[in-house]
Amino acid sequence: MTGAEPQRIIVGISGASGAIYGVRALDLLQAAGVETHLVVTRSAHLTLSQELGLAPAALAEKATVVHNVADIGASISSGSFRTLGMLIAPCSVRTMSEIATGVTSSLMSRAADVVLKERRKLVLMVRETPLHLGHLRTMTALSEMGAIIMPPVPAFYALPTSLADMVDHSVGRALDLFDIETGSVRRWAGMAAARKADPDLP
Repeated sequence: MTGAEPQRIIVGISGASGAIYGVRALDLLQAAGVETHLVVTRSAHLTLSQELGLAPAALAEKATVVHNVADIGASISSGSFRTLGMLIAPCSVRTMSEIATGVTSSLMSRAADVVLKERRKLVLMVRETPLHLGHLRTMTALSEMGAIIMPPVPAFYALPTSLADMVDHSVGRALDLFDIETGSVRRWAGMAAARKADPDLP
C-alpha cells in the first residue's frame, strides 16, 4: 500500500465461540489508527449476543466500515480494493471449509478468497477442539494456499492475570502477522528478564 492510502484490514467474525477475539481486534485496530472493514455472519450475531450481550449497532461503532455478509458486490469483494489482508476471529469450521473449497457463498468467504488470490495475508483464528482428520486436512490445504492458521492459544509465559490478558495477547500476536503494533503483547526477552520481572520464578 502506498503512503497516500490508509492502513486498512478486513475483520471477519464468524459464529464460532470466542466472539471476544473479533471484538478486541476491532478495539485494538481502532486504537492503532487502522481502518477496519467488518463483515459478520448471521450466526456470529447470535454468538455476540450470547457471549457478550453485544448488539449489532454497538459492534458497528467499533469498525470504520461495516459490510453486510450478503453484499457480494462490496468493496472488499474485489482485489483492486487494497488491504493489508484479512483476520477472521474467531473462525468457525464452516467458514474455514468454505474458504478451503473456494465456495464463495457469502461476503465472508468471498473476501477471504480475494485475499488469497491477491497473495495478501489471511489469518484464521480457528476455534474448534478436538480436531478430526477432516479438520486437519482442511487446515493443511489452507496453509498450502497461503493462509495462516492461528488457533488462539494462551501464552502462559506472559504470566496473564486475567482472561482479558490472554485474549489481548492472542489478538495482538495475530495482528503482529500484519506488522501492526498494538501494545497488547508482552514480548519475550529471555528467561533472565522474566526472572527479574518476577523474582518468585524458579
